[in-house]
Amino acid sequence: MNTSAHRRAGTVGITALAVLALTFPLGATAAAAAPAFTAVTNLAHLDFLLDEATPPADVDGHSTYRQDEEPTLTLPWTYADARDGGTFERVGGGPLDPETGYWGQGAYNADDVTRAAVVYIRHFELTGDDDSRDKAYELLRSVAYFQTTEGPDAGNVVLWMQPDGTLNPSAEPIELPDPSDSGPSYWLARTLWALGEGYAAFKDEDPEFAAFLDERLDLSLGALNRQVLSTYGQWTVSDGKRVPTWLITNGADASAEAALGLAARVEAGPDRAAATALRQLAKGIAAMADGSTREWPYRAVLPWAESPAIWHAWGSQMPAALAAASVVLGDRSLARPAVADATTFTTTLLTAGGPDNGWNPSPFDRVQIAYGADSRVQSLLGVAEATGSEGFEDLAAMQAAWFFGANHAGQQMYDPATGVTYDGLQPDGTVNRNSGAESTIHGLLTALALDAHPGVKRQALSLTEVADREGLTWMEAEGAVTTTGEVSTPESWTGESSWSGDKLTLSRGDTAIFDVGTAGTDRWIEPVVWSEVGERTSSTWTSGRTKLGTLQLTGPAQGISPTAGAMHPHTLPRALPGFRDEVRVQSTRGELQLDGILIRPFVSRLVLEGDGRARTELVHSAARSPQKVTVGTGRVAVYDDRGREVRAKKDRFGALTLPAGGFAIVER
Repeated sequence: MNTSAHRRAGTVGITALAVLALTFPLGATAAAAAPAFTAVTNLAHLDFLLDEATPPADVDGHSTYRQDEEPTLTLPWTYADARDGGTFERVGGGPLDPETGYWGQGAYNADDVTRAAVVYIRHFELTGDDDSRDKAYELLRSVAYFQTTEGPDAGNVVLWMQPDGTLNPSAEPIELPDPSDSGPSYWLARTLWALGEGYAAFKDEDPEFAAFLDERLDLSLGALNRQVLSTYGQWTVSDGKRVPTWLITNGADASAEAALGLAARVEAGPDRAAATALRQLAKGIAAMADGSTREWPYRAVLPWAESPAIWHAWGSQMPAALAAASVVLGDRSLARPAVADATTFTTTLLTAGGPDNGWNPSPFDRVQIAYGADSRVQSLLGVAEATGSEGFEDLAAMQAAWFFGANHAGQQMYDPATGVTYDGLQPDGTVNRNSGAESTIHGLLTALALDAHPGVKRQALSLTEVADREGLTWMEAEGAVTTTGEVSTPESWTGESSWSGDKLTLSRGDTAIFDVGTAGTDRWIEPVVWSEVGERTSSTWTSGRTKLGTLQLTGPAQGISPTAGAMHPHTLPRALPGFRDEVRVQSTRGELQLDGILIRPFVSRLVLEGDGRARTELVHSAARSPQKVTVGTGRVAVYDDRGREVRAKKDRFGALTLPAGGFAIVER
């Protein structure tokens, strides 16, 4: 998958709501978090990232609103690297050529220009702030300039621009498509997002400018219809799975961000073409929902049609887009996959450790970035708005608390005192102290969402530490206590999934024994297996004298996936009792290529706490039947596997009954 949104790892409503210094001092940290009744949105660092560029005159196919009268554009620098003394230096992408002042990629990019525009649009609509209105106007003018306005690629978007305003359609390293305006792209999707929200914001404020934005939205919508939606209703196969052909870059993630803009445009006023495109994109996104309450990917909406084996947190606004589409189109069916994602997958993600960059399909890429955390917050709030369920608001608060210290490092990732959002949280707890445009933007989008939802904000700000967590875990295949199989080291990225490390190959008759430890609840065991196309394998899984099941697998047809063969988790039919610690596997046919084992408890738990008595506890079920669960003190709300609140109360021992596949929130 090619996206500049993931270059450096390291919906508040449907329409949004409604200095040229080279360094910027870093202010107070976690202890300075604002009280819940004050705004947490601070635009200072994003303001610092903004700069100006004047493109050369008369560039064929590129123009913007009032360009003759206002030739200078406003754009955010791509990166801001931390420097001594708590300052930042703005830098571009790729190596810098000191003679030309050009970067290998550029200083500014369409991905960040569009999303920065959304930040200022939403802040203007929330607060009426004139400075944010002006910056939204300027950034939207820049968004339009990146569009190609004529020729066979009309409506597509160039990705990179140099400091002097020169466009760079073919960057180094290469982004796909190349040239960047030669086909559908993430930056085309984000252009539709910004233009849709921009039109909604300026429709009454500045009708002439809004009309220009609407013309440019139609221009990119034309490219979308020509290049993507022309195959609406057609299906193909990816690793044996039926998938839609009409997603932007085959991505439900990219399509979701376009859908957010189209939803804003449709809500702002009748537009048949935008409504049709929104419905079609939403249908494609919804078709990417998969799994069950106990089987991978646990009812998640997957991001990439070319691989049914991966999910990533960054850009995971698929539920937000489906929720928005369901409301503006009046189609409740579109919200159902979003509700399922929020109820089953997001609760699994929260209790397993938070918004990891990638489960591919093992939880292997455990870097966490603001883009991933914010995408989950926006999706949960979107589902809450579409359903009216307070449970999803509570989950959104728990996810938003990641920014304020409730993460595995115990570190604040967004600072309301400065507006700085750090670039990443490593698995070992190390924080990447750089603060580029993408991280800043998505930290602010969450801050804006919290300011628009005071109750959610109050809860999120009060939760600053992880007090307890018990959820899905991962055991590497090479961690077997004993084996007669062969351990080897494959290339990590397969083209559509990842080996998490070494692999264990069990030929017929080979065995392996794993010590998974005991637990207070039964567990589903999910071997993650690489299967060659057409290859048949069989393996028997036991624990003591208990047979957990037999896996009989046939490698699926490749279809559009980039690689022949597929990596996939397979849930064993019978659960492992909590008191057992051993899992044994024997290959009985073919070669079993094992990456590892996912271990998913019947009941998972996350407890977040903060100063004083603040405490929120999440428990969720992966079981087939109701489960008795002991929880802490506080207000209890219980939800079934469809996210609907059900009557429940604790008994005198502090236990409640958790519906099969449901979840509960206990808050004080």
